[in-house]
Amino acid sequence: MKVCVLGAGAFGLALASIFNKNGHEVTVWAHSKNDATTLKITRKSDKLKDYVIPKKIKITSNLETATKKSSLIVIAVPAHALNDVTVKLSKHLRSTSHLLIATKGIEQGTCDFVTEVVERNVNTNKIAVISGPSFAVDIISEVPIGLSLGVTNVRTKNIVKTLIENENIKLRETPDILGIEVCGAIKNVMAIASGMLNGMKVTDSTKALFLTEALNDIKELIDALGGNKKTILSFAGFGDILMTCTSTNSRNFTFGKLIGEGKLKEAEKYAEHTTVEGLYTLKSIKELIKREHVKMEVVDLISDIIMNKKDKEEMLKFLISKQ
Repeated sequence: MKVCVLGAGAFGLALASIFNKNGHEVTVWAHSKNDATTLKITRKSDKLKDYVIPKKIKITSNLETATKKSSLIVIAVPAHALNDVTVKLSKHLRSTSHLLIATKGIEQGTCDFVTEVVERNVNTNKIAVISGPSFAVDIISEVPIGLSLGVTNVRTKNIVKTLIENENIKLRETPDILGIEVCGAIKNVMAIASGMLNGMKVTDSTKALFLTEALNDIKELIDALGGNKKTILSFAGFGDILMTCTSTNSRNFTFGKLIGEGKLKEAEKYAEHTTVEGLYTLKSIKELIKREHVKMEVVDLISDIIMNKKDKEEMLKFLISKQ
């Protein structure tokens, strides 16, 4: 089958490597013509320095060419680019194509989750969402990885499982697309806070205190928005949160760590040159919980520390005083 991956970042290229390994025809779409040309010539990406892109993987900046005759189109662009890309995609999407969303986040302004943005712009019900603990570097290293697959369309589920699953990749499906999206979006915000604590050199006991509180807060948010509380225990929930909130391979964690170390200028520079999805999501999640009347004080505190330069030590006081 033919697969198109929209997004030539680290995760998009990693997903393309899975489809290629499984013997499918893969085309990666890059937003920039210059990026596409560089990737085609060098077969290397500065986002995955030790990875050589297989020659069988095609690369283009032409959206119509990329999506033509694709059975599955994977959306792996940054959250801030999602609306623009899906508006353009709607002009080329065939009625027989299925969509797999790998982008995580909440749109600023509307507070729409990724699936809602896609459904707003693209006329199809053949949509699935994938999420879980899976750094791009681990995917291309072909180590065992488990992912949650949020899907309600049986045909879409079967196609995605056929195209992705192999001896290294496990998919566990669930109809709770909302729960998966909540976990995938807010875990990046929590990873920033976890990174702060790491930069402050707190003990493992304090880190565990924060993680436990974060998991409970996310569980309650899922429930308040109409999802299934049990999703917090999935690959997209506990699995991804644990990985993102504890690993220096996480860009959100690394950004927070710089803040915790008091390196504010370095943190700003890092965010300028790296996609820190938690920063984009932070403003949206604040608006969302306010709109839905959900109590989630940790989000306000993280925002105050980052945006308003509030003393990071307030995080420690908060963890003890939190009810």
